[in-house]
Amino acid sequence: MPMKDNQQLDALVTAVTAAAKYRHISPDLIRRVGERELAARPNLKTAVKAAKNKLHQIGGAYFEAKLDYAAMLQQLKSAADSPDSFRQTCHDLMRRHASTRERLPILADFYTILADLPDIRVVMDIACGLNPLTSPWFPFAQPVEYIAYDIYADMIAFIGAYLQLAGMNGRASVRDVISRPPTEPADLILILKTLPVLEQAEKGAASRLLDALNGRYLLITFPAQSLGGRGKGMVQTYESQFYAWADGRNWQIERFEFSTELAFLVKTPLAGQ
Repeated sequence: MPMKDNQQLDALVTAVTAAAKYRHISPDLIRRVGERELAARPNLKTAVKAAKNKLHQIGGAYFEAKLDYAAMLQQLKSAADSPDSFRQTCHDLMRRHASTRERLPILADFYTILADLPDIRVVMDIACGLNPLTSPWFPFAQPVEYIAYDIYADMIAFIGAYLQLAGMNGRASVRDVISRPPTEPADLILILKTLPVLEQAEKGAASRLLDALNGRYLLITFPAQSLGGRGKGMVQTYESQFYAWADGRNWQIERFEFSTELAFLVKTPLAGQ
């Protein structure tokens, strides 16, 4: 990239991260989105506005208010001595993120679809949001190592502290999974309502992620309705899209439809090794 373009990109990143809403987003993601918008826009001002809009679509739309992670962690610490209270606190905190709030009505049934999976010891959560707080509902016989990725540094710091508090081995890391798809092995990879967001951010990103992942089982889900509550045709659209992405991958697939989420449990060829 020429020096002038680099200077413009640096200026765009500075302008975007000056806003509190975008300050904690992965710098890799901001630079990648910014580079594309600078190439498509006539000037820096319009590119900054377009980059902010794209980042909102990718992640910001799921936050209705700024989360106080320190207060949330203190609530969890106060409940840590009682498994029932800890579980209820996790349930209450998940209401603060739109994606996990949509999962709460089906949570009691959602993870039962994983109950028969053999020897799940490492779980990876792609674009995790607050979903690691659902771990008290896992049906696995043994503790799991939890690997969580998201684009928000402040959220990831909270998730890392949560994993420690919950007594779970693992790590939480900031990662732009479009530019750096994770390739480490996992027994189960959660890709919950993520593929459409990636594809909206960059065409072809969903397929590239699926190509890179190294999991025995995948749980891939799609929203059954929009954030505004509209659901006309969404299940059919996403189901068609999923099977297009699955074509030629030699997957064994089970389909589950919940009131708020369409789910596919995938057994990959790695599960037979």
